[in-house]
Amino acid sequence: WKQRLALGAAIIHEPEMLLLDEPTAGVDPISRRAFWDLLYDLADGGTTIMVTTHYMDEAEHCQDLAFIQHGRIVAQGSPQEIKETKMRGQVLEIDCDHPDVAVLALRELSLFEEVALYGALIHVVTNDARTHEAIIRKTLQERGVTLRTMDLIAPSLEDVFISSVKEVKKEPQIAEGLPTEARGSTD
Repeated sequence: WKQRLALGAAIIHEPEMLLLDEPTAGVDPISRRAFWDLLYDLADGGTTIMVTTHYMDEAEHCQDLAFIQHGRIVAQGSPQEIKETKMRGQVLEIDCDHPDVAVLALRELSLFEEVALYGALIHVVTNDARTHEAIIRKTLQERGVTLRTMDLIAPSLEDVFISSVKEVKKEPQIAEGLPTEARGSTD
């Protein structure tokens, strides 16, 4: 209720621009959806809205984004532009039993750009999906993991964000431990 009250106070004077820092942090899913519906209505009415968020599904709906890490913009553009220009590799989505075992086994191979859990699914970022599919199947079978499906999918904004952040972390002048977030606008 505090977030809704703060938004109400911010829009009562019909501002041309609205700056929101993590507006849906700690908000339940139903209220979060209603909150974003209101933001879309404001944007449709001509209000420029700038938002910081760690929720990539929210950032996906912004017209323009900037990924910021350690105070530096590491990617900028529409969600689609960022996906097309910043994603290195292809994403294989794996559904299997024992995903925790599968993630550890795949990471041990050191073949992939990234191996991460996405809920109950696994995303593997690779530069050679077709070749690596056979290796993944064999590795999971050796570990006693039953593979249900493995599909080549379009990368999510979260996949691209993780890939971009990893690239920046490789740069020696970047300090460790500073906050990372995505910033976007809906106007």
